[in-house]
Formats: sequence, structure tokens, C-alpha cells
Amino acid sequence: MSTMTNKPPGASTGPAGRKARPSAPTPEKLREDQLTGKQRHRHFFSRLDYKYSPYLYVAPFFILFALVGLFPLVYTFVVSINDWDLLGGAGEWVGLENYTAELSSPLFWNSLFNTFSIFLLSAIPQLAIATFIAAMLDQNLRAKTFWRMSVLVPYVVTPVAVTLIFSNAFDEKYGLINNLLQVFNVDPVAWKTSVFPSHLAIATMVNWRWTGYNALILLAAMQAVPRELHESAALDGAGKLRRFFSITLPSIRPTMIFVIITATIGGMQIFTEPKLFNASSSVPGGPDRQYQTTVLYLWDLAFNRGDFGRASAVAWMLFLIIILIGVINFLLSRKIASSGEKRAGRRPARRGRRAGKTAIPASGQDMAEARRRNHG
Repeated sequence: MSTMTNKPPGASTGPAGRKARPSAPTPEKLREDQLTGKQRHRHFFSRLDYKYSPYLYVAPFFILFALVGLFPLVYTFVVSINDWDLLGGAGEWVGLENYTAELSSPLFWNSLFNTFSIFLLSAIPQLAIATFIAAMLDQNLRAKTFWRMSVLVPYVVTPVAVTLIFSNAFDEKYGLINNLLQVFNVDPVAWKTSVFPSHLAIATMVNWRWTGYNALILLAAMQAVPRELHESAALDGAGKLRRFFSITLPSIRPTMIFVIITATIGGMQIFTEPKLFNASSSVPGGPDRQYQTTVLYLWDLAFNRGDFGRASAVAWMLFLIIILIGVINFLLSRKIASSGEKRAGRRPARRGRRAGKTAIPASGQDMAEARRRNHG
């Protein structure tokens, strides 16, 4: 006998015939249903605060950057494509004539040469000395705080005071440097009238002021390098120089790139030192413009000649040059970093191959010795 069960009409035993149960409400939905009017408003505003308050926190920076950074940049480009006079204001639209006029001007190329010359004479020794000072301060010295603060003292001194002091020291007739040279029977140097000596004197001022600042930045990066790497390398027999070039310098590469880029920007925009180096000269940058930098030439165009259009064109070309140098620095550093990673990846493989080569003869000797024992 078969027992019959009564099924309600419309019911189905298969999975296709089952009725879909309503989904259970989520805890957040239940919480919102239980809230009163005031609590709902508070919950709504708290969600808005959680989502949009970070944008409000960072908005002042972008607003300030748009006002003092982006707007002057765009406005300078607008001025550069117009015949803009200091007193008369905006003139007729000239397009790229200001750019072509400056590119064909020998004074512009002279200022660009002076800028690059002073930059190279200041940036390369500055970074090398700053790295050396940072490495010395990273050692276990007595009175660390005193030495670290002492290297920052030149940066605290105002650039005008530094320039006036060095201008007197490099004076051609009564300067301290020429007097010291005469003690050693060396002829006096024309620091303010010759090209290379004037560039060297201005680069000395820049190095004196910025070396300690860059040294502290590099020191902070060196202190972030794990000490375990140095200890393990020392246990393996690596000396201080080997650890410095193999561990310290590769570890501080991002900070070094930052210092190089900031030094490049500062070196290309140098103005105060060449402006005040020879205050008695009627021509900014020396009698023959032998140390007139690009920014100083820009200032001469704008405020001495009153040609704001051409001065703005020079400013924009200098801006593009700085961007180009920054991109080149980034690409070179990226290539150096990738090559370093490839070398680091090849070393374990080489060690493995060497270990394998040395292990095979050893195992072969052991097998031959075992065979002799068995035959014996």
C-alpha cells in the first residue's frame, strides 16, 4: 500500500517550484528603520562627513596652489604672447614673436650659459660634500646635536648677508682671498671681471649656504636604513667603504633624487647671489654680463627695460628647461634603479650556479671513495 500525502494546491516538491523567500533585512537597514527623525539626520550627516571631509581637508592646499601657483603661470603665458609694457600695460597680440626674439638674442644664450656654468660648479661639489658630511654625522660621534645644528647655521643666515660677506671677501683689490693668494706668491684673481672666476665665487656662496641643509636631508635618509643590513655585511667581512657604496647609497636613492631635483630647480633660478655680487656695477650681472644668470636677465628685461612680454617669454622658456631637466633626472634615476635591481637578481643565480658547480665534484669524489671501499 502506498500512503498518499495531501499537498496544498500550487505546492511543488522540485527546486524550481519553491517560492523565493524574502531576503532578510541587513543590520544597517534595521538600524536605519529604528532611528528617529533626529537620529536619521545625524546618521546622514555623519556619512557625509565620512565621505567628503577628507576632500575639505586637502582643499585649502589646492585652492592656495591655484591662486599663487597655477594662476601666475597661466597669466605669465598670456603676457608672453602680447606686447606688454611695464607702464603702458597690455598691448597688441604678437603670438610667439617674443619667444623667437629671445631665441635669437645673444644675451639670452649668454645668461643661459652662465646659469648652467654656475649650476654645475655648485650642484656637483655641493651634493658630494653633503653626502660626505651626512656619512660623518651618521657615525657614533660625541655631541651629535651640536654638529648637526652647526652645519645648518649657514642656511639660517639670510642670502643678502651671505652675498655681502663673500662679495667683500672676493674683492679684487682689498679682498681677503686675493690677500691670502699674495701671501703664497700667487697673482690676484679678477673675481668680478672674469667669467670663470666669477662663476666659481658665486658657486662658493651657493655651496656654503646649501650644503649643510642637503646634508641633514641625506642624514635623515641614512638613519632610516636598517642597521641589521650593516651588521650582517660587517659579519660577512665588508668594510665601511663597501657598506657605504653597496648598502647606504642604494638605500637612499629616492632621497638623493629629491635632493638633485631641488638643487636643479634652485640652481636654475639663482638670482640674489649674482645680483648683489658686484653692487657697484651699473649692468646687472657684471660689466660685460659675465655672470648674468637667466633670472637676472629676466629681471633686467622686466624692470629696467620695461618689456614684460619678452621677460615672460624668458620665464616660460626657463620653466620648460627646468621641467626637461627634471624629466631627464627622473628617467636616469629610474634606469639606474632598474639596472641595480637586475644586478641584485643575477647575484643569487650566480651564487646558485657556483654552488652547484662546486657541489658536483664533491659528490663525485664521495661516490668514487664509496666505490673503492666497496671493492676493497
